[in-house]
Amino acid sequence: MAITKLIIFFFVLLRLIPALGSRRSFEGGGEWQLLQKNIGISPMHMQLLHNNKIVMYDRTDFGRSNLSLSNGRCRVDSSDTTLQRDCTAHSLLYDVEANSFRPLMVQTDTFCSSGAVLPNGMLVQTGGYNDGERVIRIFAPCNNERCDWTEHVNYLSVRRWYATNQILPDGRIIILGGRRQYSYEFYPKEDSASSNLHNLTFLRETRDAYEDNLYPFLHLLPDGNLFIFTNTRSILLDYVHNHVIKEYPHIPSANPRNYPSSGSSILLPLDFSSLEDPTKVVAEIIICGGAPPRSYLHAGQGNFVHASSTCGRLKVSDPHPVWVMEQMPLPRVMGDMLILPTGDLMIINGAGRGTAGWLLGRDPVLEPIRYSPHENVNNRFSLMNPSTRPRMYHSTAVLVPDGRIIVGGSNPNEGYNFTGVLFPTDLSLEAYHPPYLAPHSAAIRPKITNIGNVLTYGGSRDILFTVSAFRGKNAISVRILSPSFSTHSFGMSQRMVILRLNSVWQHHSHSQTAYRATVTGPPTARIAPPGYYMLFVVHAGVPSPGVWIRINP
Repeated sequence: MAITKLIIFFFVLLRLIPALGSRRSFEGGGEWQLLQKNIGISPMHMQLLHNNKIVMYDRTDFGRSNLSLSNGRCRVDSSDTTLQRDCTAHSLLYDVEANSFRPLMVQTDTFCSSGAVLPNGMLVQTGGYNDGERVIRIFAPCNNERCDWTEHVNYLSVRRWYATNQILPDGRIIILGGRRQYSYEFYPKEDSASSNLHNLTFLRETRDAYEDNLYPFLHLLPDGNLFIFTNTRSILLDYVHNHVIKEYPHIPSANPRNYPSSGSSILLPLDFSSLEDPTKVVAEIIICGGAPPRSYLHAGQGNFVHASSTCGRLKVSDPHPVWVMEQMPLPRVMGDMLILPTGDLMIINGAGRGTAGWLLGRDPVLEPIRYSPHENVNNRFSLMNPSTRPRMYHSTAVLVPDGRIIVGGSNPNEGYNFTGVLFPTDLSLEAYHPPYLAPHSAAIRPKITNIGNVLTYGGSRDILFTVSAFRGKNAISVRILSPSFSTHSFGMSQRMVILRLNSVWQHHSHSQTAYRATVTGPPTARIAPPGYYMLFVVHAGVPSPGVWIRINP
């Protein structure tokens, strides 16, 4: 009996050692909070709006959700492949401040669609599956309970399923690619439908047998051209003249990075704060995660290959850029990458083996990774505190103005399945609190108390803020961040611009802790397209809560 107890003791001890070690390594690693156990849908798409509400939606072709439509409404769709009369919601509006939600009515199928926000704050959602593949849907934010989706059938020139969107300097939206679509178009349309569709051979060239070029990574560069990455290749596109200016070197290691080998990509923060000539701003792309070639095929046969553990950085503003590769602490596919107010990145959600697709991922990666772009090469990655909930295929994450990351979704099943499957459909909503929200940072956390609601290109703007333990002007920076449209591991139109800080002084007429900063707005719409941004004052590495500001066209 004593020997048995001793064996059990050592077994328990062995189980505890890695757990205790993990807790030590996660010191300062943020906190998780469960916001809602059940919001009724598993959102595979999210978009934060400037009234601090998040539009979330799933798809319509799997049957009933767990959220009823209000006022006895029902969706009637003779084209639906599963349920032609459906009285449940497949979209909702989540109120960040109230932690509440209400159902929205979406009529056509939004499965694997895309979106972007217009300069006036309206969400334009594009494409989908089945009867939704050529539909444009508009959601105009309101401060009452009446705003809902409006839909425009057959607006798009061709089917857009797994396409990517990007807001442009002139306020239009470009819609690029999709399954077996090797072209792009614009919203609003150009003069005629025929002139609105532009072929792009590069998309056809990068398609392989497993279609590792879906949801292309798309970034607007400061020169006004577009960086497009699919599979392992990337180009610089002059979309005005439909001309490929250059092709960049292939990313090393030959691991595909787009759906279904879903990695993630970000344009690193654009910093013109110390530049006299804004055309000299450095533009750098980072791509993290993905899966080796044929991983999708292998996963379908029950062989779940380890995901990629590399990140590649490419300074696209250099005349002859070269990929610089870095090693993440953990391999990851289907991770969501977000820009934090500090300019650091957070990679969250995903799996360690397999790919995107129904039941094709294994080994949930519960630990977020923080990436600090300006640290030394060997000191850029930090493991954060783990969640307890696997967020696999069809997970989403967005940053909100108070600095938290709202995380939801995860449904690798073809329907809503809660039992008898490896990864049940998850209807919960969580918030991840990055380390800068820790209570011990309260004294150095600034708070914006007064700012106008408009920022002009090259114009001056005063910002009044308070901070208890001020550490000097050199500890202050001001930056704006556009909220991303999050789906399938890519935050579309995500963008940070660090503003020029002209002066900071104590504002004695208010209090001993009040300060005034004067900043200069972005130089051009190529650096910051018109629209709504969250503005943050960052002091000693700790950001203020964000304040919405609009850059007019």
